[in-house]
Amino acid sequence: MTYARDQQQSDAAGLYSRLTRRAALASVAMALFLLVLKAWAALETGSMAMLGSLTDTALDVIAAFVILLGVRLAALPADHDHRFGHGKAEALVALFQVGLITFSAVFILWRAGERLVAGAGPANAEYGIAVSIVSIVATFAVILYQRSVIRRTRSVAIRSNLLNYQNDLLLNLSVIVALALDQYAGLTGADALFGIAIALWIGWGAWKAAVHAVDQLMDKEWPEERRDRFVEIVSRHPSVRNLHDLRTRTSGAREFAQFHIWVPAAMTVAQGHDVMDEIEAALAEEFPGVEIFIHLDPEGQVDRPGDQLVETDLAAPYRKPR
Repeated sequence: MTYARDQQQSDAAGLYSRLTRRAALASVAMALFLLVLKAWAALETGSMAMLGSLTDTALDVIAAFVILLGVRLAALPADHDHRFGHGKAEALVALFQVGLITFSAVFILWRAGERLVAGAGPANAEYGIAVSIVSIVATFAVILYQRSVIRRTRSVAIRSNLLNYQNDLLLNLSVIVALALDQYAGLTGADALFGIAIALWIGWGAWKAAVHAVDQLMDKEWPEERRDRFVEIVSRHPSVRNLHDLRTRTSGAREFAQFHIWVPAAMTVAQGHDVMDEIEAALAEEFPGVEIFIHLDPEGQVDRPGDQLVETDLAAPYRKPR
């Protein structure tokens, strides 16, 4: 059972490493392509919205290289100094990326405000619109690929990078609208106003990405419905009298769960070990790859008298009727 579980975790780690590395490389290649394209368009049009898009893409290039490093670190196996693996490297990388996104938003907001006050407008809108259309097609392709990787790996670094590209879709659309309104519809200031809107949208995305990364660094518990389902599976075993002190957390693509169970006091050590193996096998079917630690207690056992009330409160939702 232990060998099979270790092999399953090893296979999952290998798949995770391959998929996230490919997604990160795709992000690097796309960011470099769009950087060159948008730099040309920004020079030709002088558009504030296009400059914002270029700034965002330039930061995407930096972030893509950082993410590539992060997913490689996160995929490293556990070692002597990192017994729980290196999964939190992804959250650290995500926070670094959030810093870049925030800087981008502030810069765009400042430049758009200057342009709005000056009343200046863009030129050669057709160049900017054409580049934005190419960017939308290329970005949509990357998004589809990264979504497939996230479904299979739950990578927080790739998720934060996906957020960047989702923002880019809206950003490129807004550039098209801004250029069309400002140059063709004669609405002076539309380009600058769209630049401000882009900056605020990027800032909101950075906030959401930061919350997700901090949750992992702070070992936030799984969502309540996921915990309830976990408990339900454990409680099905006929020898489990009580489940308490359940603790869960996520680190990159790895998940951990530990808990105490009461079993009949007359059980032998061998019987208790069999119970734990059976519980782990049942959990592995619905929670594959989760690293599980079970502490076995004889029924009625309280580790420390002072913990009596705490243990009872924790156990109350999960107590099985006798």
